[in-house]
Amino acid sequence: MNWKRRIGQVLVFVALTILTQIGGIVYLASKLAAAAMGMRRSSATLLAFILIYVAATASASMVAPIFGRVPISCTTRASDTVAVQSSIYCLLNRNYVTPSMLNLVSALAVDVNQKFPGTTTVVLDGNFPFWDGFPLLPHLSHSDGRKLDIAFYYKDTNGDFINRATRSPVGYFAFEQASPGDEQPCKGRRDILTTRWDLDWLQPLFPTYSIEEKRTAFALEWLATEGVRRFGLDKVFIEPHLRNALGQTGDAIRFQGCRAARHDDHIHIQVH
Repeated sequence: MNWKRRIGQVLVFVALTILTQIGGIVYLASKLAAAAMGMRRSSATLLAFILIYVAATASASMVAPIFGRVPISCTTRASDTVAVQSSIYCLLNRNYVTPSMLNLVSALAVDVNQKFPGTTTVVLDGNFPFWDGFPLLPHLSHSDGRKLDIAFYYKDTNGDFINRATRSPVGYFAFEQASPGDEQPCKGRRDILTTRWDLDWLQPLFPTYSIEEKRTAFALEWLATEGVRRFGLDKVFIEPHLRNALGQTGDAIRFQGCRAARHDDHIHIQVH
């Protein structure tokens, strides 16, 4: 085997491991399976990979509790109050959290829906199913099952709430820009090592939805009170200008710092 092909395989292994945690191992297994059956075509390896990956992903939900994690279900009904934003999060095994986090977000969703009937709380990145300390890129802290991102609640240009809607197809990177007079602790900084990407070129591509203030403010207040008292919530990250606009001052609601990703496209929560 020539060195270019070997390097290519190593890169595929690394990429699949970074993206899905289990994908690199499945890639190796699929190549071994295809070789054992005498199938040398890349299409055979691809088919073996898909079959093994589906089986491994399904099995992960049964094994993850050994590592203290459970999946947020991706098979939701219209009546469910919690929904993963996209099936891509489940396909990439990024929908795992600790039982305490699952209890928290489930209770939050029930209470938001009780206050505003017909409301689904949409979740984004959680964590991988196995091993504390395994990074969930590009996040800096989603490595122990205790962190979860929640999408904002949105309304259309007429001011009507849109259930299960997000501005971005994946729930991230559609930023709520601060006004000139707003609190902006990172204004003027030009950090080299940072994941605080502005992505200005991308913003015009997103629909002109805006945050539905009543639901989002209620959720933040619930997290800072009920979440702390009943479920051990530790921190809520959101940009200061949104915290101020929504009138939230709870001690748990904090700014994540200027080197971490922006949090004016989602809410980050974590438990003890």
